[in-house]
Order: sequence, then C-alpha cells, then structure tokens
Amino acid sequence: MIFKRAFGYIAPILHENPLGLPQRNVKGAPQIPRRGGPIVKRRIPNVKKVVAVASGKGGVGKSTIAVNLAFAIALHPTRPRVGILDLDIFGPSIPKLMGLENVEEPWLTSNGAIVPPTNHSLPCMSMGFLLPSSPSSPSSSNEDTPVVWRGLMVQKAVQQLLFDVDWRGEEAGAGLDLLVIDMPPGTGDVPLTLGQLVVVDGAVIVSTPQSLSLSDVRKGIAMFRKVDVPITGIVLNQSHYICPSCSSPHYLFGPPDRFIEVAEQLGVRVLGQLPLVPEVSMKSDAGVPYMLAGKVEGDEWRNTMNGVASSVLDAIKLS
Repeated sequence: MIFKRAFGYIAPILHENPLGLPQRNVKGAPQIPRRGGPIVKRRIPNVKKVVAVASGKGGVGKSTIAVNLAFAIALHPTRPRVGILDLDIFGPSIPKLMGLENVEEPWLTSNGAIVPPTNHSLPCMSMGFLLPSSPSSPSSSNEDTPVVWRGLMVQKAVQQLLFDVDWRGEEAGAGLDLLVIDMPPGTGDVPLTLGQLVVVDGAVIVSTPQSLSLSDVRKGIAMFRKVDVPITGIVLNQSHYICPSCSSPHYLFGPPDRFIEVAEQLGVRVLGQLPLVPEVSMKSDAGVPYMLAGKVEGDEWRNTMNGVASSVLDAIKLS
C-alpha cells in the first residue's frame, strides 16, 4: 500500500527529520559517529552493492557520467537491477538528466519509505523531487527553489535519502543489484556522511584534463581512502574532440599526459577517456541518457562507457 504526502508543506521541519517523513516502525538509519568513536557501516536496505561517482570539483560532467554509467551497467549482458541516487542536496541534477523535472512528489509506502520515481525503466531518487514549487516560477517549477540548510540538516537529509527509500521495485523484495550514487563536488558533509555510514563497494572519480581539476581529484581520492572507500578508478571526461572532417583527436583542454601521470602517482586505474561529443549534452538536456541513443557500434563515447561499466562490475564482484 502506498500513499501521498506533501513534503513541501510540512511545518515545522525538524533537524532530525528534514524531509518531513512520517515516523517509521522500522530500524532507523545508523548514527554519525562522534569524534573518535567507532565507525559502524551498514548496507542500504534492498541494495546489494553501492558505487559512488564523485569529483573534486564541479563542472566536470560527473552527473552525466553517473547516469550514463548506470544505464551502461543496466544494459550489460548480465542485466543487473540498477538504481540511481542523487546526493547533491544543493544542486540536484538527476531530475533533469532523467527527464523527470516535472514529476509529482514521490509516493510513500505504508511504513513511510519513499518510493523512487522511474523513467527509462530505472528507479531514481533525488532531493529535486522533494522541493516545493517556486512562487516566482512562471511554470510552477521547483527549478529555482533553493535548499538553504546548515550542515546538520544536510547530514540528516542524506541519512534519510540513504536509508528511507524503498528500492524493492515492482517485484516485492527483489531490490537492486547496484545503486549508483551521484555525489556532490568537494569533500564536505555529504561524502563524509556516506563514507561513515554506508558500505560503499567502489568509487569512480571523474576529472577533466585541466591541472585545476586534477588537483581536486587528489583531494577526493584522499578523502575516500580516509573513510575506507575503495577507489575503482578514474575517468577522464572531455578528453579530446574528433571533428567530422578528420579522424585525428584534438586535445582542446590539453593532452591527457598529466592525467595519466597523476593516476600512476596515486596508484589508481584509468577506466576510460571519454571524448567531447556535443550530442551527449543535447541528449542530457532532453532528459535522455546518451547510452540509450541509437546504436553503439562505432560510437567511441558509448563504447568507452561500456568499458567503464564492465570494469566497475569486475571490481565490485557483483554476483
């Protein structure tokens, strides 16, 4: 049994319950450990494996890669059940990328868990689905609605998104084989909360060729290692461009030499180098992941992403 609840009109919103969920009669989320206390990590309910897609800085195409990685894995010959969780509280991108910008507020199960919306046959959850419409928006959209929260509210919201979403799907009890988590940029409250509370099976780090981006990659990898999250590898986005009239790669943002050097220094695997393809951005704006756009044969971007997906599956040993 499922029912509706208007998150946007719950008042007051408490620090312990920022999403305004009803009291549940099940075991709650684990608590964030105090300074010096033991870290006890748990699995997300109804999820076998978790892979985080992260970056040290914003604007590198991390969310686009996270969504397309999820679909590349879902389309793998083994056909695992995959879901997407957007943990970017302040700047959620998944509603746009999944074509769910104007979706109605999610339903709740009878015990108060959120039922994730589904599009393109993949369930996904995001803070963007829970925001009220902006009064100043001419289309009654929540696109301009800001989340103005301090750290404690963010931590609690992340806990609820991790442990109060029902990933069982239409087949009761089936759950997900893999949950791909789209992380916010940086090394703040959200990645630390995830790393302290959840058993994360791998992290894919996204970068662009610029030295500034690579500098932040180092910080991101160091942060994940500090909370014992294994680094599956790194992906170079916007590596090169191949113009229609020639077959030579053009390194618009610099050659990948420095990227490869940093990967070797950090002891992490290079999972793939994705070219700059304008259609990836166009499809993303239309809410259609590029992995679903036509045939893969001869498409370097999608072939590379399929290789990244296979490497991730091998690394996390999904059975």
